[in-house]
Amino acid sequence: MTDSSNVTTDVDSLRSEIRDKSVRVIDVRREADYKQDHIPSAVNLPLANLLSDDSPERVLKLVNSMGIDDETPVVVYDDTFGALASRVAWTLEYLGHSDVTLLETTYGNWKSLGLENDSETPDIQAKEHSMNLQSDILATSDYLETAKSRDDVILIDNRERLNFLEQHIPGAISLPYRTLASNDKILRSKEDMKRLLENRGVTGNSEIITYCGSVGTLSGLAYYALKSTGLPNAKLYVRSFKEWKNLEKPTEKQEDANYWDLSAE
Repeated sequence: MTDSSNVTTDVDSLRSEIRDKSVRVIDVRREADYKQDHIPSAVNLPLANLLSDDSPERVLKLVNSMGIDDETPVVVYDDTFGALASRVAWTLEYLGHSDVTLLETTYGNWKSLGLENDSETPDIQAKEHSMNLQSDILATSDYLETAKSRDDVILIDNRERLNFLEQHIPGAISLPYRTLASNDKILRSKEDMKRLLENRGVTGNSEIITYCGSVGTLSGLAYYALKSTGLPNAKLYVRSFKEWKNLEKPTEKQEDANYWDLSAE
């Protein structure tokens, strides 16, 4: 991928790549939904299947079985405003796959546009992908514990505003996942996203760590939102607030918060 800020693929580009057979499309919805209908040539990797064991060794096997080698362009889609697709795309990126993007819209929207779909399961030749873990895009709880007090680190909570007000990791700022999308696209335009982030004080060369409730889906979408504006140093705290709480690490509540401050943009 030449432009690191190019995190989505538009509908027309994907259609022509499918016709050219130059892309591997991954549908991360449940198997029953996939079997009913999907984008032609798409393979199915339900997010729950990935999360049942997302160790690099197993992810590598999944990637190989989907016919993806180091050079294969990959486009991931879901029907959940891009959050599930983001978690899968990030996992491929962590494995070392650089050419992975999100479909700019959901499958529901693809269908409402009257675009091609079928219910055939493609016949896939397995390939060999290398493993080249990108540890600089992953934040662990230990890493976060030391990083969050540094001046050059911004911690972003992507859960619902009310969850943030109730309890969050100390020092985090609230950027609810609902603010990231535009009307028919999973992410705002680059300029619009920049403005949203600047309004929250998210700019420059800071290291930015995102987290959400449990498995890194909402914060996965935020990770790609950050990348879309060209911010160079984004990390995903993939185990998120659930792990942080289970480890009994410190949390804080927003005192004197106006509970109707839903931070609409």
